Amino acid sequence: MFARLTTINTRPERVDEGIAIYKKSVIPAAKSQKGFVAAYLLVDRPTGKGMSVTFWKTEEDALANERSHYYQEQLVKYLDLLVGATIREGYEVAVKG
Repeated sequence: MFARLTTINTRPERVDEGIAIYKKSVIPAAKSQKGFVAAYLLVDRPTGKGMSVTFWKTEEDALANERSHYYQEQLVKYLDLLVGATIREGYEVAVKG
């Protein structure tokens, strides 16, 4: 399994808007992607920092949806909320509990 971690920063007063976008738009879109397993959104309300963690069957599945522009289409949904740059990282899931 492979995990993609995307870190974003928003204004603290707009965290709920970001959560709503994730629930109503990002999750449904992710479910239509080949190899999608699960997604979690972590937030620190006082700072506006958020981390999206998505899980994919393989690294190739995660990379394929970046090549198809799925990933970029999801980030565009947050343009009005973002403060600073986003950070994308990928990891092999070495242990699952």
